[in-house]
Amino acid sequence: MAAALAECRRHLNQPGRVLPDPMMGCECCDPLVARDLLEDVLQWLPRGARDDFGRIVGTLDAEFDRRTVPLSPHLTLASPWGAWGWWRQRFLEN
Repeated sequence: MAAALAECRRHLNQPGRVLPDPMMGCECCDPLVARDLLEDVLQWLPRGARDDFGRIVGTLDAEFDRRTVPLSPHLTLASPWGAWGWWRQRFLEN
């Protein structure tokens, strides 16, 4: 969990207004894989810890959302990635 948080933060700390594409294929350096792991952790934590950890993840998500291109709702519905988290859709549909 700590490594996943660190990878998400490392990716979000890159300079520029728009985030570069992640290094896909390298699970140790892929912020999308790291965010998937954080989502898994959120699903398994007890309520109080989930709320606390959710605030941390929510801060990362807000920055990720701000620095990526918004999705078209039409693309999301037709997307083969639709079963994945919105953070994957933001990269894979652009």
